Amino acid sequence: MALTQRLEFRQSQSLVMTPQLMQAIKLLQLSNLDLSAFVEEELERNPLLERASDEPPSGEAPAETAQFSDSDDAGGGHGDEAAGGSGDAFEPGQEEWMSKDLGTRAEIEQTLDTGLDNVFSEEPAEAAARNAQDAAPTTYTEWGGGASGEEDYNLEAFVAAETTLADHLAEQLSVAFTGPAQRMIGQYLIDLVDEAGYLPPDLGQAAERLGASQAEVEDVLAVLQKFDPPGVCARNLSECLAIQLRELDRYDPAMQALVEHLDLLAKRDIASLRKLCGVDDEDIADMIGEIRRLNPKPGMKFGSARLQTMVPDVYVRPGPDGGWHVELNSDTLPRVLVNQTYYSELSKKIGKDGDKSYFTDALQNATWLVRALDQRARTILKVATEIVRQQDGFFTHGVAHLRPLNLKAVADAIQMHESTVSRVTANKYMATNRGTFELKYFFTASIASADGGEAHSAEAVRHHIKQLIDSEEPTAILSDDTIVERLRASGIDIARRTVAKYREAMRIPSSVQRRRDKQSALGNVLSTAMSDRSRNPEPA
Repeated sequence: MALTQRLEFRQSQSLVMTPQLMQAIKLLQLSNLDLSAFVEEELERNPLLERASDEPPSGEAPAETAQFSDSDDAGGGHGDEAAGGSGDAFEPGQEEWMSKDLGTRAEIEQTLDTGLDNVFSEEPAEAAARNAQDAAPTTYTEWGGGASGEEDYNLEAFVAAETTLADHLAEQLSVAFTGPAQRMIGQYLIDLVDEAGYLPPDLGQAAERLGASQAEVEDVLAVLQKFDPPGVCARNLSECLAIQLRELDRYDPAMQALVEHLDLLAKRDIASLRKLCGVDDEDIADMIGEIRRLNPKPGMKFGSARLQTMVPDVYVRPGPDGGWHVELNSDTLPRVLVNQTYYSELSKKIGKDGDKSYFTDALQNATWLVRALDQRARTILKVATEIVRQQDGFFTHGVAHLRPLNLKAVADAIQMHESTVSRVTANKYMATNRGTFELKYFFTASIASADGGEAHSAEAVRHHIKQLIDSEEPTAILSDDTIVERLRASGIDIARRTVAKYREAMRIPSSVQRRRDKQSALGNVLSTAMSDRSRNPEPA
Protein backbone atom coordinates (compact mmCIF):
# COMPACT_ATOMS: atom_id res chain seq x y z
CA MET A 1 0.00 0.00 0.00
CA ALA A 2 1.49 3.31 -1.05
CA LEU A 3 1.85 6.14 1.46
CA THR A 4 0.45 9.43 0.19
CA GLN A 5 -0.36 12.84 1.68
CA ARG A 6 -3.80 14.36 1.37
CA LEU A 7 -6.09 16.90 3.05
CA GLU A 8 -9.33 15.85 4.75
CA PHE A 9 -12.10 17.73 6.58
CA ARG A 10 -13.72 16.09 9.60
CA GLN A 11 -16.55 17.42 11.71
CA SER A 12 -16.83 16.32 15.36
CA GLN A 13 -18.36 17.47 18.64
CA SER A 14 -16.64 17.52 22.02
CA LEU A 15 -17.25 19.03 25.42
CA VAL A 16 -14.59 21.56 26.32
CA MET A 17 -14.22 22.89 29.89
CA THR A 18 -13.47 26.56 29.41
CA PRO A 19 -11.95 28.54 32.31
CA GLN A 20 -15.24 30.40 32.72
CA LEU A 21 -17.21 27.15 32.97
CA MET A 22 -14.75 25.77 35.51
CA GLN A 23 -15.13 28.95 37.53
CA ALA A 24 -18.92 28.69 37.49
CA ILE A 25 -18.74 25.08 38.68
CA LYS A 26 -16.35 26.10 41.44
CA LEU A 27 -18.66 28.89 42.61
CA LEU A 28 -21.57 26.46 42.97
CA GLN A 29 -19.93 24.39 45.70
CA LEU A 30 -18.42 27.27 47.68
CA SER A 31 -19.93 28.23 51.03
CA ASN A 32 -20.98 31.83 51.61
CA LEU A 33 -17.76 32.56 53.52
CA ASP A 34 -15.54 31.06 50.82
CA LEU A 35 -17.53 32.89 48.17
CA SER A 36 -17.03 36.23 49.94
CA ALA A 37 -13.28 35.60 50.12
CA PHE A 38 -13.19 34.66 46.42
CA VAL A 39 -15.08 37.82 45.40
CA GLU A 40 -12.75 39.96 47.52
CA GLU A 41 -9.77 38.53 45.65
CA GLU A 42 -11.44 39.25 42.32
CA LEU A 43 -12.19 42.83 43.38
CA GLU A 44 -8.52 43.38 44.14
CA ARG A 45 -7.37 41.67 40.94
CA ASN A 46 -9.84 43.11 38.39
CA PRO A 47 -9.88 46.94 38.04
CA LEU A 48 -13.24 46.88 36.22
CA LEU A 49 -15.09 45.21 39.10
CA GLU A 50 -16.59 47.32 41.84
CA ARG A 51 -18.71 46.65 44.86
CA ALA A 52 -22.35 47.66 44.53
CA SER A 53 -23.37 50.08 47.27
CA ASP A 54 -26.84 50.70 48.62
CA GLU A 55 -26.09 54.36 49.43
CA PRO A 56 -28.03 57.12 47.59
CA PRO A 57 -26.27 59.15 44.88
CA SER A 58 -24.01 61.94 46.07
CA GLY A 59 -26.25 64.63 44.57
CA GLU A 60 -29.27 63.59 46.65
CA ALA A 61 -29.57 64.56 50.27
CA PRO A 62 -30.60 61.92 52.79
CA ALA A 63 -34.22 62.01 53.89
CA GLU A 64 -33.28 62.63 57.55
CA THR A 65 -31.25 65.67 56.58
CA ALA A 66 -34.03 67.07 54.41
CA GLN A 67 -36.62 66.69 57.15
CA PHE A 68 -34.34 68.28 59.67
CA SER A 69 -33.81 71.29 57.37
CA ASP A 70 -37.52 71.72 56.74
CA SER A 71 -38.30 71.73 60.44
CA ASP A 72 -35.67 74.34 61.04
CA ASP A 73 -37.06 76.61 58.35
CA ALA A 74 -40.57 76.26 59.70
CA GLY A 75 -39.51 76.92 63.25
CA GLY A 76 -39.53 80.72 62.99
CA GLY A 77 -39.28 83.70 60.71
CA HIS A 78 -35.65 84.56 61.52
CA GLY A 79 -33.88 81.51 60.15
CA ASP A 80 -31.02 83.55 58.70
CA GLU A 81 -30.36 85.39 61.94
CA ALA A 82 -30.61 82.20 63.96
CA ALA A 83 -27.77 80.74 61.98
CA GLY A 84 -25.36 82.70 64.13
CA GLY A 85 -21.76 82.56 63.00
CA SER A 86 -22.60 80.73 59.80
CA GLY A 87 -23.55 84.01 58.06
CA ASP A 88 -21.83 87.35 57.55
CA ALA A 89 -24.11 89.35 59.86
CA PHE A 90 -22.68 90.94 63.05
CA GLU A 91 -24.24 91.33 66.43
CA PRO A 92 -25.81 94.74 67.20
CA GLY A 93 -23.12 97.37 67.58
CA GLN A 94 -20.37 95.14 66.27
CA GLU A 95 -20.01 96.92 62.92
CA GLU A 96 -19.85 100.33 64.65
CA TRP A 97 -17.13 99.08 67.01
CA MET A 98 -15.06 97.62 64.18
CA SER A 99 -15.16 100.92 62.24
CA LYS A 100 -14.06 103.04 65.20
CA ASP A 101 -10.49 104.47 65.10
CA LEU A 102 -8.54 103.31 68.17
CA GLY A 103 -5.65 105.77 67.69
CA THR A 104 -1.91 105.22 67.83
CA ARG A 105 -0.03 102.59 69.89
CA ALA A 106 0.79 105.07 72.61
CA GLU A 107 -2.84 106.15 72.89
CA ILE A 108 -3.97 102.53 73.11
CA GLU A 109 -1.43 101.74 75.85
CA GLN A 110 -2.46 104.84 77.75
CA THR A 111 -6.13 103.82 77.46
CA LEU A 112 -5.41 100.24 78.61
CA ASP A 113 -2.94 101.42 81.30
CA THR A 114 -0.47 98.70 80.22
CA GLY A 115 1.72 97.72 77.31
CA LEU A 116 0.34 95.92 74.28
CA ASP A 117 2.85 93.09 74.85
CA ASN A 118 1.07 92.26 78.09
CA VAL A 119 -2.30 92.17 76.40
CA PHE A 120 -1.27 90.44 73.13
CA SER A 121 1.75 88.49 74.29
CA GLU A 122 1.82 86.18 71.25
CA GLU A 123 0.29 85.80 67.87
CA PRO A 124 -3.33 84.53 67.83
CA ALA A 125 -2.45 81.51 65.69
CA GLU A 126 0.34 80.48 68.06
CA ALA A 127 -1.88 80.92 71.08
CA ALA A 128 -4.66 78.87 69.55
CA ALA A 129 -2.24 76.06 68.69
CA ARG A 130 -0.78 76.03 72.19
CA ASN A 131 -4.23 75.99 73.80
CA ALA A 132 -5.28 73.16 71.55
CA GLN A 133 -2.29 71.10 72.65
CA ASP A 134 -2.81 71.81 76.33
CA ALA A 135 -6.55 71.15 76.28
CA ALA A 136 -7.71 67.74 77.46
CA PRO A 137 -9.27 65.49 74.83
CA THR A 138 -13.04 65.78 74.82
CA THR A 139 -14.05 63.24 72.20
CA TYR A 140 -13.34 59.59 71.51
CA THR A 141 -11.30 60.34 68.38
CA GLU A 142 -9.02 62.76 70.27
CA TRP A 143 -8.04 59.93 72.60
CA GLY A 144 -6.83 57.93 69.60
CA GLY A 145 -9.90 55.82 69.15
CA GLY A 146 -9.35 55.16 65.46
CA ALA A 147 -12.32 56.01 63.26
CA SER A 148 -13.74 59.47 62.87
CA GLY A 149 -16.98 60.52 64.45
CA GLU A 150 -18.77 60.48 61.12
CA GLU A 151 -18.10 56.77 60.51
CA ASP A 152 -19.14 53.74 62.52
CA TYR A 153 -16.14 52.39 64.37
CA ASN A 154 -15.51 48.70 64.72
CA LEU A 155 -16.27 47.33 68.18
CA GLU A 156 -13.83 44.47 67.61
CA ALA A 157 -11.01 47.03 67.85
CA PHE A 158 -11.70 47.22 71.61
CA VAL A 159 -11.57 43.45 72.23
CA ALA A 160 -8.39 42.38 73.98
CA ALA A 161 -6.50 39.41 72.62
CA GLU A 162 -7.37 36.17 74.37
CA THR A 163 -4.69 34.51 76.46
CA THR A 164 -4.00 31.10 75.03
CA LEU A 165 -3.07 28.07 77.08
CA ALA A 166 0.47 28.13 75.66
CA ASP A 167 0.93 31.78 76.68
CA HIS A 168 -0.41 31.09 80.17
CA LEU A 169 1.98 28.16 80.65
CA ALA A 170 4.93 30.07 79.19
CA GLU A 171 4.45 32.87 81.75
CA GLN A 172 4.61 30.34 84.59
CA LEU A 173 7.59 28.63 82.97
CA SER A 174 9.69 31.80 83.12
CA VAL A 175 9.15 31.94 86.88
CA ALA A 176 9.48 28.24 87.67
CA PHE A 177 12.89 27.66 86.04
CA THR A 178 16.06 29.71 85.89
CA GLY A 179 18.34 27.34 83.97
CA PRO A 180 18.28 27.69 80.17
CA ALA A 181 18.30 23.91 79.64
CA GLN A 182 15.24 23.39 81.82
CA ARG A 183 13.43 26.29 80.16
CA MET A 184 14.15 24.84 76.75
CA ILE A 185 12.77 21.44 77.77
CA GLY A 186 9.73 23.07 79.37
CA GLN A 187 8.99 25.22 76.32
CA TYR A 188 9.28 22.20 74.05
CA LEU A 189 6.78 20.28 76.19
CA ILE A 190 4.42 23.27 76.28
CA ASP A 191 4.45 23.35 72.48
CA LEU A 192 3.27 19.73 72.50
CA VAL A 193 0.24 20.45 74.71
CA ASP A 194 -3.06 20.26 72.79
CA GLU A 195 -6.04 22.55 73.32
CA ALA A 196 -7.50 20.22 75.97
CA GLY A 197 -4.30 20.46 78.04
CA TYR A 198 -2.86 16.99 77.33
CA LEU A 199 0.61 15.86 76.27
CA PRO A 200 1.32 12.89 73.97
CA PRO A 201 1.51 9.57 75.88
CA ASP A 202 5.09 8.87 74.76
CA LEU A 203 7.72 11.56 75.44
CA GLY A 204 10.71 9.43 74.44
CA GLN A 205 11.17 11.34 71.18
CA ALA A 206 11.29 14.62 73.11
CA ALA A 207 14.35 13.49 75.03
CA GLU A 208 16.07 12.36 71.82
CA ARG A 209 15.38 15.62 69.97
CA LEU A 210 16.50 17.80 72.85
CA GLY A 211 19.58 15.74 73.59
CA ALA A 212 18.51 15.36 77.22
CA SER A 213 18.03 12.34 79.39
CA GLN A 214 14.63 10.88 80.10
CA ALA A 215 15.07 11.71 83.79
CA GLU A 216 15.56 15.43 83.02
CA VAL A 217 12.42 15.49 80.89
CA GLU A 218 10.45 13.76 83.66
CA ASP A 219 11.70 16.25 86.26
CA VAL A 220 10.59 19.21 84.14
CA LEU A 221 7.28 17.50 83.44
CA ALA A 222 6.67 17.04 87.16
CA VAL A 223 6.98 20.81 87.62
CA LEU A 224 4.77 21.58 84.61
CA GLN A 225 2.02 19.37 86.02
CA LYS A 226 1.83 21.72 89.02
CA PHE A 227 1.03 24.70 86.81
CA ASP A 228 -2.36 26.36 86.55
CA PRO A 229 -4.91 25.11 85.55
CA PRO A 230 -4.79 21.95 87.69
CA GLY A 231 -4.52 18.81 85.61
CA VAL A 232 -2.63 20.38 82.72
CA CYS A 233 0.26 18.56 80.98
CA ALA A 234 -1.19 15.14 81.80
CA ARG A 235 -0.64 12.25 79.41
CA ASN A 236 -3.98 10.54 79.92
CA LEU A 237 -7.29 11.04 81.72
CA SER A 238 -6.29 9.07 84.81
CA GLU A 239 -3.18 11.20 85.30
CA CYS A 240 -5.19 14.40 84.76
CA LEU A 241 -7.72 13.45 87.44
CA ALA A 242 -4.95 12.30 89.79
CA ILE A 243 -3.20 15.70 89.52
CA GLN A 244 -6.41 17.52 90.39
CA LEU A 245 -7.13 15.20 93.32
CA ARG A 246 -3.61 15.81 94.70
CA GLU A 247 -4.31 19.54 94.55
CA LEU A 248 -7.44 18.92 96.63
CA ASP A 249 -5.57 16.53 98.98
CA ARG A 250 -8.03 13.75 98.15
CA TYR A 251 -5.73 11.24 96.43
CA ASP A 252 -5.87 8.44 99.02
CA PRO A 253 -5.43 4.71 98.20
CA ALA A 254 -9.17 4.17 97.66
CA MET A 255 -9.39 7.13 95.24
CA GLN A 256 -6.22 5.95 93.49
CA ALA A 257 -7.81 2.55 92.86
CA LEU A 258 -10.89 4.27 91.44
CA VAL A 259 -8.86 6.53 89.13
CA GLU A 260 -6.82 3.59 87.85
CA HIS A 261 -10.01 1.71 86.86
CA LEU A 262 -11.99 4.37 85.03
CA ASP A 263 -13.02 1.78 82.45
CA LEU A 264 -15.15 0.07 85.12
CA LEU A 265 -16.67 3.42 86.03
CA ALA A 266 -17.59 4.02 82.37
CA LYS A 267 -19.31 0.61 82.33
CA ARG A 268 -21.14 1.38 85.59
CA ASP A 269 -19.68 -1.74 87.19
CA ILE A 270 -20.12 -0.35 90.70
CA ALA A 271 -19.83 -3.74 92.39
CA SER A 272 -16.32 -4.35 91.02
CA LEU A 273 -15.24 -0.80 91.88
CA ARG A 274 -16.53 -1.16 95.44
CA LYS A 275 -14.52 -4.37 95.84
CA LEU A 276 -11.32 -2.84 94.40
CA CYS A 277 -11.55 0.32 96.52
CA GLY A 278 -12.59 -1.51 99.69
CA VAL A 279 -15.42 0.88 100.55
CA ASP A 280 -19.16 0.64 101.04
CA ASP A 281 -21.97 1.91 98.79
CA GLU A 282 -22.16 5.37 100.35
CA ASP A 283 -18.42 5.98 100.10
CA ILE A 284 -18.19 4.83 96.48
CA ALA A 285 -21.09 7.14 95.58
CA ASP A 286 -19.28 10.08 97.20
CA MET A 287 -16.05 9.21 95.42
CA ILE A 288 -17.81 9.05 92.04
CA GLY A 289 -19.39 12.43 92.79
CA GLU A 290 -15.95 13.93 93.41
CA ILE A 291 -14.67 12.49 90.12
CA ARG A 292 -17.58 14.07 88.26
CA ARG A 293 -16.79 17.50 89.72
CA LEU A 294 -13.27 17.43 88.24
CA ASN A 295 -12.40 18.94 84.87
CA PRO A 296 -11.37 16.28 82.30
CA LYS A 297 -10.19 18.96 79.83
CA PRO A 298 -8.51 21.72 81.87
CA GLY A 299 -7.08 23.49 78.83
CA MET A 300 -10.46 24.29 77.29
CA LYS A 301 -10.99 27.30 79.57
CA PHE A 302 -8.30 29.19 77.64
CA GLY A 303 -8.49 30.68 74.15
CA SER A 304 -9.66 27.72 72.16
CA ALA A 305 -10.37 27.91 68.46
CA ARG A 306 -13.10 30.46 67.82
CA LEU A 307 -16.11 28.97 66.07
CA GLN A 308 -17.52 30.76 63.09
CA THR A 309 -21.22 31.50 63.29
CA MET A 310 -23.19 29.59 60.69
CA VAL A 311 -25.21 31.87 58.40
CA PRO A 312 -28.07 30.26 56.44
CA ASP A 313 -28.19 30.65 52.67
CA VAL A 314 -31.93 30.08 52.38
CA TYR A 315 -34.89 31.05 54.56
CA VAL A 316 -38.12 29.00 54.61
CA ARG A 317 -41.16 30.69 56.17
CA PRO A 318 -44.83 29.70 56.36
CA GLY A 319 -46.85 31.37 53.61
CA PRO A 320 -50.26 33.04 54.02
CA ASP A 321 -51.91 30.37 51.85
CA GLY A 322 -50.69 27.47 54.00
CA GLY A 323 -47.66 26.76 51.84
CA TRP A 324 -44.01 27.68 52.30
CA HIS A 325 -42.17 30.77 51.14
CA VAL A 326 -38.55 30.16 50.09
CA GLU A 327 -36.15 33.08 49.70
CA LEU A 328 -32.41 33.60 49.53
CA ASN A 329 -30.48 35.31 52.29
CA SER A 330 -29.42 38.55 50.58
CA ASP A 331 -26.67 39.10 53.16
CA THR A 332 -24.73 36.11 51.82
CA LEU A 333 -24.92 37.24 48.17
CA PRO A 334 -21.96 39.38 47.05
CA ARG A 335 -22.99 42.49 45.12
CA VAL A 336 -20.55 43.38 42.36
CA LEU A 337 -20.94 45.44 39.21
CA VAL A 338 -18.95 45.98 36.02
CA ASN A 339 -17.72 49.56 35.65
CA GLN A 340 -18.50 50.13 31.98
CA THR A 341 -17.85 53.86 32.24
CA TYR A 342 -14.29 53.31 33.43
CA TYR A 343 -13.68 50.85 30.61
CA SER A 344 -15.02 53.32 28.01
CA GLU A 345 -12.69 56.05 29.27
CA LEU A 346 -9.69 53.73 29.28
CA SER A 347 -10.36 52.38 25.78
CA LYS A 348 -10.08 55.92 24.38
CA LYS A 349 -6.72 56.60 26.04
CA ILE A 350 -4.92 53.25 25.79
CA GLY A 351 -2.66 52.94 22.78
CA LYS A 352 -0.66 49.78 23.37
CA ASP A 353 -2.08 46.51 22.12
CA GLY A 354 -0.98 44.68 25.26
CA ASP A 355 -2.88 47.08 27.50
CA LYS A 356 -5.99 46.85 25.33
CA SER A 357 -5.87 43.06 25.49
CA TYR A 358 -5.49 43.17 29.29
CA PHE A 359 -8.53 45.38 29.82
CA THR A 360 -10.59 43.42 27.30
CA ASP A 361 -9.90 40.22 29.23
CA ALA A 362 -10.67 42.02 32.48
CA LEU A 363 -14.04 43.14 31.06
CA GLN A 364 -14.89 39.61 29.94
CA ASN A 365 -13.91 38.10 33.28
CA ALA A 366 -15.89 40.70 35.21
CA THR A 367 -18.98 40.19 33.06
CA TRP A 368 -18.72 36.43 33.39
CA LEU A 369 -18.31 36.62 37.18
CA VAL A 370 -21.44 38.76 37.55
CA ARG A 371 -23.40 36.28 35.42
CA ALA A 372 -21.97 33.30 37.31
CA LEU A 373 -22.97 34.80 40.69
CA ASP A 374 -26.48 35.46 39.41
CA GLN A 375 -26.76 31.93 38.00
CA ARG A 376 -25.48 30.48 41.28
CA ALA A 377 -28.16 32.32 43.27
CA ARG A 378 -30.91 31.18 40.87
CA THR A 379 -29.74 27.56 41.02
CA ILE A 380 -29.61 27.53 44.84
CA LEU A 381 -33.14 28.96 45.00
CA LYS A 382 -34.43 26.42 42.47
CA VAL A 383 -32.91 23.44 44.33
CA ALA A 384 -34.08 24.71 47.73
CA THR A 385 -37.61 25.23 46.44
CA GLU A 386 -37.76 21.69 45.10
CA ILE A 387 -36.44 20.29 48.41
CA VAL A 388 -39.16 22.14 50.32
CA ARG A 389 -41.78 20.81 47.90
CA GLN A 390 -40.54 17.23 48.27
CA GLN A 391 -40.19 17.41 52.08
CA ASP A 392 -43.41 19.30 52.85
CA GLY A 393 -44.34 16.77 55.53
CA PHE A 394 -41.13 17.45 57.46
CA PHE A 395 -41.79 21.19 57.67
CA THR A 396 -45.40 20.63 58.67
CA HIS A 397 -45.21 17.67 61.07
CA GLY A 398 -41.55 17.06 61.96
CA VAL A 399 -38.74 14.52 61.47
CA ALA A 400 -41.04 11.52 61.62
CA HIS A 401 -42.53 12.58 58.27
CA LEU A 402 -39.19 13.03 56.47
CA ARG A 403 -39.42 11.25 53.11
CA PRO A 404 -36.61 9.33 51.41
CA LEU A 405 -35.02 11.58 48.80
CA ASN A 406 -32.02 11.32 46.50
CA LEU A 407 -30.20 13.68 44.17
CA LYS A 408 -31.70 12.16 41.04
CA ALA A 409 -35.26 12.95 42.10
CA VAL A 410 -34.44 16.63 42.58
CA ALA A 411 -32.29 16.78 39.44
CA ASP A 412 -35.08 15.31 37.29
CA ALA A 413 -37.65 17.68 38.76
CA ILE A 414 -35.64 20.84 37.99
CA GLN A 415 -34.07 19.41 34.79
CA MET A 416 -30.46 19.59 35.95
CA HIS A 417 -27.66 17.07 36.32
CA GLU A 418 -27.14 15.20 39.60
CA SER A 419 -23.61 16.58 39.93
CA THR A 420 -24.99 20.14 39.79
CA VAL A 421 -27.47 19.39 42.57
CA SER A 422 -24.68 17.76 44.60
CA ARG A 423 -22.51 20.87 44.27
CA VAL A 424 -25.38 23.19 45.16
CA THR A 425 -26.26 21.29 48.35
CA ALA A 426 -22.64 21.21 49.56
CA ASN A 427 -21.88 23.69 52.38
CA LYS A 428 -25.31 25.35 52.10
CA TYR A 429 -27.73 25.76 55.01
CA MET A 430 -31.47 26.31 55.25
CA ALA A 431 -33.18 28.11 58.15
CA THR A 432 -36.62 26.63 58.81
CA ASN A 433 -39.29 26.70 61.47
CA ARG A 434 -37.73 23.51 62.88
CA GLY A 435 -34.15 24.73 63.01
CA THR A 436 -31.25 25.25 60.64
CA PHE A 437 -30.16 22.27 58.55
CA GLU A 438 -27.63 21.60 55.85
CA LEU A 439 -29.27 20.98 52.48
CA LYS A 440 -27.76 17.49 52.38
CA TYR A 441 -29.73 16.64 55.54
CA PHE A 442 -32.90 16.29 53.48
CA PHE A 443 -31.35 13.59 51.25
CA THR A 444 -31.72 10.28 53.10
CA ALA A 445 -31.73 6.63 52.12
CA SER A 446 -34.98 4.72 51.91
CA ILE A 447 -35.96 1.75 54.07
CA ALA A 448 -38.61 -0.59 52.72
CA SER A 449 -41.99 -0.84 54.33
CA ALA A 450 -42.98 -4.11 55.97
CA ASP A 451 -46.45 -4.10 54.39
CA GLY A 452 -45.26 -3.09 50.92
CA GLY A 453 -46.40 0.52 51.28
CA GLU A 454 -44.41 3.74 50.94
CA ALA A 455 -40.75 3.54 51.93
CA HIS A 456 -39.46 5.23 55.06
CA SER A 457 -36.63 7.72 55.39
CA ALA A 458 -33.50 6.57 57.22
CA GLU A 459 -33.53 9.78 59.29
CA ALA A 460 -37.14 9.16 60.30
CA VAL A 461 -36.24 5.60 61.33
CA ARG A 462 -33.34 6.88 63.45
CA HIS A 463 -35.73 9.32 65.12
CA HIS A 464 -38.16 6.47 65.82
CA ILE A 465 -35.38 4.35 67.36
CA LYS A 466 -34.31 7.21 69.61
CA GLN A 467 -37.90 7.73 70.77
CA LEU A 468 -38.24 4.05 71.68
CA ILE A 469 -35.01 4.06 73.70
CA ASP A 470 -35.81 7.34 75.47
CA SER A 471 -39.20 6.03 76.61
CA GLU A 472 -37.98 2.64 77.91
CA GLU A 473 -38.29 1.84 81.60
CA PRO A 474 -35.21 1.04 83.77
CA THR A 475 -36.69 -2.38 84.50
CA ALA A 476 -37.54 -3.14 80.85
CA ILE A 477 -34.57 -2.19 78.65
CA LEU A 478 -35.14 -2.78 74.94
CA SER A 479 -32.62 -4.96 73.13
CA ASP A 480 -31.86 -4.50 69.43
CA ASP A 481 -34.03 -7.51 68.60
CA THR A 482 -36.96 -6.05 70.54
CA ILE A 483 -36.52 -2.72 68.73
CA VAL A 484 -36.59 -4.57 65.39
CA GLU A 485 -39.86 -6.27 66.36
CA ARG A 486 -41.48 -2.98 67.37
CA LEU A 487 -40.32 -1.25 64.18
CA ARG A 488 -41.73 -4.06 62.04
CA ALA A 489 -44.99 -3.77 63.95
CA SER A 490 -44.97 -0.09 62.90
CA GLY A 491 -44.51 -1.05 59.26
CA ILE A 492 -40.71 -0.62 58.99
CA ASP A 493 -38.77 -3.56 57.57
CA ILE A 494 -35.27 -3.29 59.05
CA ALA A 495 -32.49 -5.68 60.05
CA ARG A 496 -30.98 -5.93 63.52
CA ARG A 497 -27.50 -4.91 62.32
CA THR A 498 -29.04 -1.76 60.81
CA VAL A 499 -30.60 -0.90 64.16
CA ALA A 500 -27.24 -1.41 65.86
CA LYS A 501 -25.52 0.79 63.24
CA TYR A 502 -28.05 3.62 63.70
CA ARG A 503 -27.86 3.32 67.49
CA GLU A 504 -24.07 3.55 67.50
CA ALA A 505 -24.18 6.50 65.08
CA MET A 506 -26.39 8.34 67.59
CA ARG A 507 -23.91 7.38 70.37
CA ILE A 508 -26.51 5.37 72.27
CA PRO A 509 -24.93 2.57 74.34
CA SER A 510 -25.98 -1.05 74.17
CA SER A 511 -28.87 -2.50 76.16
CA VAL A 512 -26.49 -3.92 78.79
CA GLN A 513 -24.81 -0.56 79.31
CA ARG A 514 -28.15 1.30 79.39
CA ARG A 515 -29.49 -1.13 82.01
CA ARG A 516 -26.46 -0.44 84.25
CA ASP A 517 -26.75 3.32 83.76
CA LYS A 518 -30.45 3.54 84.50
CA GLN A 519 -30.34 1.14 87.44
CA SER A 520 -27.40 3.06 88.91
CA ALA A 521 -29.24 6.35 88.48
CA LEU A 522 -32.33 4.83 90.08
CA GLY A 523 -30.23 3.50 92.97
CA ASN A 524 -28.68 6.94 93.53
CA VAL A 525 -32.13 8.52 93.67
CA LEU A 526 -33.34 5.95 96.20
CA SER A 527 -30.23 6.29 98.37
CA THR A 528 -30.55 10.08 98.35
CA ALA A 529 -34.19 9.82 99.37
CA MET A 530 -33.35 7.40 102.18
CA SER A 531 -30.56 9.64 103.48
CA ASP A 532 -32.86 12.67 103.42
CA ARG A 533 -35.52 10.74 105.30
CA SER A 534 -32.98 9.61 107.93
CA ARG A 535 -31.82 13.20 108.47
CA ASN A 536 -35.39 14.52 108.75
CA PRO A 537 -37.46 11.84 110.56
CA GLU A 538 -41.20 12.35 110.57
CA PRO A 539 -42.67 13.37 113.97
CA ALA A 540 -44.54 10.66 115.85
